[in-house]
Amino acid sequence: MAAPCAGLYLSQMGAEVIRFDHIAGGPDFMRWPLSKSGKSLYWEGLNKGKKSIAINLSDPVGREIAKALICAPGEEAGMFLTNYPVSGFFSHEKLKAERSDLITVRVMGKADGASAIDYTVNSEVGLPLITGPEKLGDEPVNHVLPAWDLLAGSYASFALLAAERSRRETSLGQEVCVPLMDLATSTLSNLGMIAEVIEAGADRPRYGNDVYGFLGRDFLTADKKRAIIMALTPRHWTGLVKALNIQEGVSKIEQENDVSFDTDEGLRFIHRSAINELIRAAVSKRQSAELFATFEENKVCWGPYNTVYEASQDPHLVTENPIFTDISHKSGLTYPTAGSPATLPDEERHRPVRAPYLGEHTDEVLLDVLKLSSSEVGRLHDKNIVADKKNSMTET
Repeated sequence: MAAPCAGLYLSQMGAEVIRFDHIAGGPDFMRWPLSKSGKSLYWEGLNKGKKSIAINLSDPVGREIAKALICAPGEEAGMFLTNYPVSGFFSHEKLKAERSDLITVRVMGKADGASAIDYTVNSEVGLPLITGPEKLGDEPVNHVLPAWDLLAGSYASFALLAAERSRRETSLGQEVCVPLMDLATSTLSNLGMIAEVIEAGADRPRYGNDVYGFLGRDFLTADKKRAIIMALTPRHWTGLVKALNIQEGVSKIEQENDVSFDTDEGLRFIHRSAINELIRAAVSKRQSAELFATFEENKVCWGPYNTVYEASQDPHLVTENPIFTDISHKSGLTYPTAGSPATLPDEERHRPVRAPYLGEHTDEVLLDVLKLSSSEVGRLHDKNIVADKKNSMTET
């Protein structure tokens, strides 16, 4: 996911992104979720706004075409984002022989070239063993969100822009490697988690749905609506106490323990059991509509628990959110499709563009970027070295 994600982000910020795949589709071409017609909604989502060229990469001529595309001339070309291995026919050392100022950003599993994906990275750094309720013991909890892939996609797009800026200033290219494992371990370091366990000599325990380090967890209203309620800042805390009218109970806990919760989020976490009971009792007596309106009035930090389907129907999140536009896709479905999540107040938001058919832009790229003649492109098709949406083996 990481490399396609990086290309998507770059495309949303105005880059022309040309994705090349093997003629039969890359390994993610049929990745779940699938539409009822059998098309990959995953592929459709991550490749919006890109151009697609399908090449027979098992053929030496096909590889030469890919190399020519990677190393195409021009100040705004010669930038290669990939998850291919360090060595092999797309190694930076081999490619830069064709263009000395080539920029390669390579997303990897591990820095030594070993294979790893988001979920194996997450298991190796230990997070599944501190996620979930204490009663699980040593049973891991795999996460649903591929966080390291998404982080790697963001970091890879940032790294490419940094390398491009460096090339403008120095005329030098470079290879930037972005291993998921190093992103994961550096993130644990950045969050203080490595220092924490080294000092303690043991892992952090599981806290279930309590958020570590400050007050926050799920609560149930009288009409059985569940919400997460947080108190990170002093403003969050004072708003929550006022909204639930629990000042008296809070004061009693403070007096019994000779503490003040007004400015210390850590103290609120330490005494969370007693505070959570106050919140639980107050929330359980209130109807959700009235309670959530009171939360908004008092600027409480909270959120409802929605299903993904409910979120997809929510006007604030999707249906009336300006980052979404209803567009038709190659799967045959029309649905709200996200554009760039960044808002640039002085620029009009670009309408999202559907993902291409596999090889949809093959001829365009060969003609316009590589400057091949029509007869040369025709011969490549005849030899099954390239394909387009009309004859691609996977688009049937």
